[in-house]
Amino acid sequence: TVQSQIMMGTGERIFEFKLKGRNRKPENMAFEGVLADLELSRKNTTSEGLKARLMAYQTSQTCKNCKGERLNDVSRSVVLEKISLTEFLKMPLTKSKGFLNELEKKVQFRSMSDVINGLKSRVGFLDEVGLGYLNLNRSFSSLSGGESQRVRLATQLGMSLVGVVYILDEPSIGLHTLDNRRLISTLKGLRDRGNSVIVVEHDSEMMLAADHLIEIGPNAGIAGGNIIYEGPPAKAGQSKTSRSGPYLSGNIAVEKEAIALTAEHAEGLIAIKGASENNLKSIDVSFPEGLLSVVCGKSGSGKSTLVNGILAKYAAFKLNRSKVIPGRHKRIDGLEEFHSVIQVNQDPIGRSPRSNPATYIKLFDLLRDLFARCSLAKVRGYKASRFSFNIKGGRCERCKGDGVIQLDMQFLSNVYSDCPSCSGRRYNRETLDILFKGCSISDVLKMSADEALEVFKKQPKIAQKLKTLSDVGLGYLKLGQPATTLSGGEAQRIKLSLELSKKQQGHTLYILDEPTTGLHWADIQKLMDLLFQLRDAGNTIIIIEHDKDVIRLADWIVELGPEGGEQGGELLFQGNVQDFLLGKDTPTQSIFS
Repeated sequence: TVQSQIMMGTGERIFEFKLKGRNRKPENMAFEGVLADLELSRKNTTSEGLKARLMAYQTSQTCKNCKGERLNDVSRSVVLEKISLTEFLKMPLTKSKGFLNELEKKVQFRSMSDVINGLKSRVGFLDEVGLGYLNLNRSFSSLSGGESQRVRLATQLGMSLVGVVYILDEPSIGLHTLDNRRLISTLKGLRDRGNSVIVVEHDSEMMLAADHLIEIGPNAGIAGGNIIYEGPPAKAGQSKTSRSGPYLSGNIAVEKEAIALTAEHAEGLIAIKGASENNLKSIDVSFPEGLLSVVCGKSGSGKSTLVNGILAKYAAFKLNRSKVIPGRHKRIDGLEEFHSVIQVNQDPIGRSPRSNPATYIKLFDLLRDLFARCSLAKVRGYKASRFSFNIKGGRCERCKGDGVIQLDMQFLSNVYSDCPSCSGRRYNRETLDILFKGCSISDVLKMSADEALEVFKKQPKIAQKLKTLSDVGLGYLKLGQPATTLSGGEAQRIKLSLELSKKQQGHTLYILDEPTTGLHWADIQKLMDLLFQLRDAGNTIIIIEHDKDVIRLADWIVELGPEGGEQGGELLFQGNVQDFLLGKDTPTQSIFS
């Protein structure tokens, strides 16, 4: 086909090409194809920026020769106790530890004791920081931020260094409380060797385990930046300025202000039968309609597979006409009364710096319409499109509306500087002449949501969208902040903000994956209040979560486990939260007992 020839080339078939330039004559040649040309450009360029842009057009495929195992036939044929290297690398860390322990016991392998002990210690370090459910052949790029941080920490544990300053940014993200306690013990071990450990953290147990606590606040954004407490964690509750102290001391807790509901109040059940994807052991799980349910369990126990991989995908196929294929299960009942499913995950809200909170929640459309209605804009005949930084007309053409100029540093990372024409304001002078309450469209994009709410409080539609950003704990975000700079937790709450700003119809299934990531207790309280408002509007909420407050406040609990990887995937508990908190049998119940 013509499309195939354009993409793959014409082979030996010759075409006449007209070449650029006045005096250049046509030439007869074969066409190599777009893909070959892109690959040649990728290989020859020294620009990391161009390489990154070209990589966006590539996808990875499993090698047909080695079936993704990376080694040739000879290497894969070598076995140790009937286990090849590739089979060993596919084992979860907890299982590989057992295999190494068995090798160590056998007389014929005593000459390899140094190698075996070296492997055991390294695998042990990974298990020590809560990564026992991972396989050794897992691609590093597929790890979450918390997992990759803990892998790097595990490498440091084996070095026995002294006098080093370790800085960790929320290492507890994605960790079950029991795994978090092991991590705390590991960090204390680093300290006891003579190192300094600095941790940015919201987790209460991590904070209370510290020797010294520094709290910055009192609020976020321009209302923060001050040290409001410094000293022992145990004394933070006595401070008049600390925002965390009252929670750490137990004087204040995240509370459930909504009416407590049980399964008896539900109109029906969402029933998943025979869930067997990945490590799930053909389990049957139910979620009551109209309640807020939490799925908990140790890392790698199968929570995401059950909720995101099976239920969310099936619901999207059934309700949203999605073409995604759900994970293995026998059947799912109970979705007949639902209108739609909304999955609020931590995926980026956009992969371009031009995407931002204002564009994602459809606020920017309202702002552009408002500026187009200003008197001077009407006189000049400006339409709403004039205030877009994506199209010609109102934007600065020097930077194409980016506000910055990219400097290609060849072998170094690219450098960005403010555009010399617009001084980083994105728009041309004529567009910036249009003011609302003394602010240009560029000024508004540089405001935080809370600042903008004060300016636009008499514009109902705009104020309502800004308020939802503030309600989900994102009042500090700049409206024009590039989407590429947002954390996964921030991206997730922006998505939730968009859904909250829409008219509620009820009978919607909301699925959230660890929405409390990076949140202070006060923000968790705001978030839970909003989620219960959604529940009381006739919706069903299912949350994957480790946070103890969220688990405690839920209506219905599902716990998977008992461990991660192959030792997980079993249903340990499902029922009303009141019954869950009375039990002591499961890993999560043990932290409440």
